[in-house]
Amino acid sequence: MDKLIIKGIRFHGHHGVPEAERHVGGHYEVDATLGCTLVKSGGTDALADTVDYAKVVASIVEIGTQQSFQLIEALAEKIAAVILEQFAVDEVHLIVKKLRPPIEQPIDYFAVEISRNA
Repeated sequence: MDKLIIKGIRFHGHHGVPEAERHVGGHYEVDATLGCTLVKSGGTDALADTVDYAKVVASIVEIGTQQSFQLIEALAEKIAAVILEQFAVDEVHLIVKKLRPPIEQPIDYFAVEISRNA
């Protein structure tokens, strides 16, 4: 299966278990790999024959910034469901990172990784 790969989609979102964390928000990053056929678009060189990755990015940012979840697991599930519903892809693989999470021990990020099929 062919793949479209989008790395480093960043946004400020309002997710987390404590209400104060959801209020202030934090920084998130999403990497998305979309399984789909690229044969037609590879031959026609036409955007209409492929998945418009700018629209995929816009959908991810809209979900991440306009909705609120306690867990990034739920955020990842919502993103995967919308991508599978709105775009011509057979599978989606996501890594959703909460950058610099508010815990005592400093870490770069906490992440979940999921794969879902149409």
